Amino acid sequence: MKIFAKIRFYYGAFIITFIAAGVMVPLMFIFKNRRNKILHGYNALIIKLMGGKIETKGVRDNSADMFVMNHQGIIDIVAMEAAQLTDMRWIAKRQLFDTPWFGYLLKLPNMVNVDRENKTGLIKLIRDAKETKEAEKHRTLAIFPEGTRTDKQELRVFKGGAKMVAEKLKLKIQPVIITNSKKLLNEHNKTAHSATVHIEYLDTFIANRANKDWYKNLQETMQKAIDHEKNNNERYR
Repeated sequence: MKIFAKIRFYYGAFIITFIAAGVMVPLMFIFKNRRNKILHGYNALIIKLMGGKIETKGVRDNSADMFVMNHQGIIDIVAMEAAQLTDMRWIAKRQLFDTPWFGYLLKLPNMVNVDRENKTGLIKLIRDAKETKEAEKHRTLAIFPEGTRTDKQELRVFKGGAKMVAEKLKLKIQPVIITNSKKLLNEHNKTAHSATVHIEYLDTFIANRANKDWYKNLQETMQKAIDHEKNNNERYR
């Protein structure tokens, strides 16, 4: 019944808020060298407490410079962190860094903030991405090129920032498809259900500006994978 789905949504929102603000943030202040492990372990706990599971297809390439993903909501991030221990450096809009508790989850592990309203935002993004690529300790950038979450099956047109950064630095990119996360926690209609989040890792490639259509082709490839999940497995993005 819909009333139970609504109750379950607020339960899920509480679980995420409590573990993030009450557990992960304090632990990251204390154990500075274990922040990626804290993110992995406690996001896995969030999935479990919400009645969720994760299934993966393909192989996550932890040598990739950037994961490019579709985006429906917060569970996309939770599931990616929970699925496998990878030191990811998420790229997010600057305003999120100023939020009361979520901001610390971004600041403490040194995630990348982007000011979309400032012309120097792209320059900073390129600088931060270059720093990440050249760092002694490997971290994989993680970005949602749609720029914002959506409840539609069709991908939004990809923003140009990821393209420019990838071409400039010749990044090794792995596209990632996430489906069914919206069923576990739907921020659009505020409902939640037990669900298995599916993560599919597509083939890794190196961005090459000589191929003028690579970014368009990337979106088309991801859309085909999303549509395949819908048509063959009834899993929606």
